[in-house]
Amino acid sequence: MKRTFRQRLTRYYLVFTACFAAFLLSLAMLESEGMPRVWIGYMFMFATIVLYASIGLVSRTSSVAEYYVAGRRVPALFNGMATAADWISAASFISLAGTLYLNGFDGLAFVMGWTGGYCLVALLIAPYLRRFGQYTIPDFLAERYGGPANGRAVRLCAVAATILISFTYVVAQIYAVGLIASRFTGVDFSVGIFLGLASVLVCSFLGGMRAITWTQVAQYIIIVAAFLIPAMWLSAKHSGNPIPQVAYGKLLPQLSAREAALVADPRETAVRDVFRERAAQYQQRLDGLPTAWETGRAELQHALDNVRLRNASLLEIRAAERALIAYPKSADDAVAIWNAARNDNLRRARPLTPHAVPFPGATQEQSDIKRRNFIALAFCLMLGTAALPHILMRSYTTPSVDETRVSVFWTLFFILLIYLTIPALAVLVKYDIYSALVGSHFSELPTWVSYWASVDRANPLISITDINGDGLVQLAEIAIDGDVLVLATPEIAGLPYVISGLVAAGGLAAALSTADGLLLAISNALSHDVYYKIVDPKASTQKRVTISKLILLGVAFVAAYSASSKPGDILSLVGAAFSLAASTLFPALVMGVFWRRANRWGALAGMATGFLVCQFYMVRTNPTLGGSAATQWFDIAPISAAVFGVPAGLLALALVSLLTPPPAPRQAALVRHIRTPEINEIK
Repeated sequence: MKRTFRQRLTRYYLVFTACFAAFLLSLAMLESEGMPRVWIGYMFMFATIVLYASIGLVSRTSSVAEYYVAGRRVPALFNGMATAADWISAASFISLAGTLYLNGFDGLAFVMGWTGGYCLVALLIAPYLRRFGQYTIPDFLAERYGGPANGRAVRLCAVAATILISFTYVVAQIYAVGLIASRFTGVDFSVGIFLGLASVLVCSFLGGMRAITWTQVAQYIIIVAAFLIPAMWLSAKHSGNPIPQVAYGKLLPQLSAREAALVADPRETAVRDVFRERAAQYQQRLDGLPTAWETGRAELQHALDNVRLRNASLLEIRAAERALIAYPKSADDAVAIWNAARNDNLRRARPLTPHAVPFPGATQEQSDIKRRNFIALAFCLMLGTAALPHILMRSYTTPSVDETRVSVFWTLFFILLIYLTIPALAVLVKYDIYSALVGSHFSELPTWVSYWASVDRANPLISITDINGDGLVQLAEIAIDGDVLVLATPEIAGLPYVISGLVAAGGLAAALSTADGLLLAISNALSHDVYYKIVDPKASTQKRVTISKLILLGVAFVAAYSASSKPGDILSLVGAAFSLAASTLFPALVMGVFWRRANRWGALAGMATGFLVCQFYMVRTNPTLGGSAATQWFDIAPISAAVFGVPAGLLALALVSLLTPPPAPRQAALVRHIRTPEINEIK
């Protein structure tokens, strides 16, 4: 029976892959016949959302086991694909290659941290959760640490942590959905968010984990095709080898030689000097506040009056009016705006950083700071991965402990297909831009530059301005948003627009697959751990599933509303979620499996201490939250707050556990039970 089910699934997804390939070929033929770009974007959006909705409708269920854990019958291979899609979020698909492009070696901390985290999942947590065999992470923690009312205090703390972590993460995914939809279909950002939200809800609302699992397998197929096709094309173009993971090693020395030539180019130096002068001017304004603000406003008002008096053209009058409107409204506003402008000019004035040089810095101290932050970030991402509720939930969906272990192997394999390509793609795109775009004439700029510059005129995704007036493009004259890199890669590579639509569909699939899992983690925590376990333990299975669906609906709309306010860049939001997960849940999970002496009071102290230390450090050091970088400990960035939160949580858990009575025999027996998994045990 199990073999037949696996064979049937294999047949279904092979047919799906063939149909998707035929869909791509059909759109490519229509594009060659003159189909407008916007229609290709609409067709990709419509087709993928209909596909996910159809799987959701077919997989609808009212069974508790099917809704929460997909009936515990997902084969290891398919669970690995679903988990990989759950894991490859918008941050991985859209932002990570851009981060590596902009930061070079330093960006590898994300690749190492996220990949290494899955090794911790396989070794420390996933098999033991499957052996435990319930539905949620709070379920495990409540049973492991016990206490009055079946561990109610621990359960509620774990639920609060699950909601906070997952909500922060899901806002980033829905924000990415709006970003992709608005860029490729021309709809308003808020409309794009709610279009994507409709797809999320149809998948997760009707069928829970069952629908999400089979949707995520389809989404992974789209993700891997969308990421590999442009990378393979660029690889073949620049090296003659279509395997980017192998070919980019050959390109690195060529890229380094091009970087050395740009560093020695006097035109590049001249452009960077202009930015340095602009930064000094902004510093002079800041030093002269509030008088400088009053003088500047008076000058702009005077300029506007002059153009009106001499009956200048409407264009000149409008330009003078826009300059006055854009001027800071008060001296306090001027501090923030001019500080940001000064810092941006200083950043663009810095010398070129070689891509392959580890921990680059002007001094040994700066290099050491970068090294510390690299290690701290990788540490936080690894431990955060091992404590993410929506990822750990997938260990409950396999038929046995043995299948869970095999599933983690497949997950790592499918993730590495993407993660080994990301550094290669960053190098390939950088080499293409450095060799083809830099040094070209402004009159011969490729069409993709103007297209992406016009997508968001208020905050351009790419900007190329002739700073020194020589008519040639210098590297320092290019300002590119990291989030645009992957989405623009097909056009940079000269591929048909249909591949751009495919990449957008892949980014959408990455964001939606992760959003599905996160929303389900939140709704399950509230419906199962709060409503069923605490409020109404006698609720029928039908009522439990209905409550979960209603909660999921409410959480989805709150997350969409939060995302519509554009709270920050994708990678920063995701990084905050990982630090919170590591600080709050990792100590309790790992010590719950490997230290029998850990008790309820220790777990509560560990979760509370880890969360408070992590949150305190983020707020204290993040300028966006009102903090200051000057207050950082050991110059560690706020995204790596878990480097302090995790040790604090572990120490609090250990000390409080040792100072309070040991756990009951029931908890000790549970530890023995989960530590001795039986091969092929089916629950």
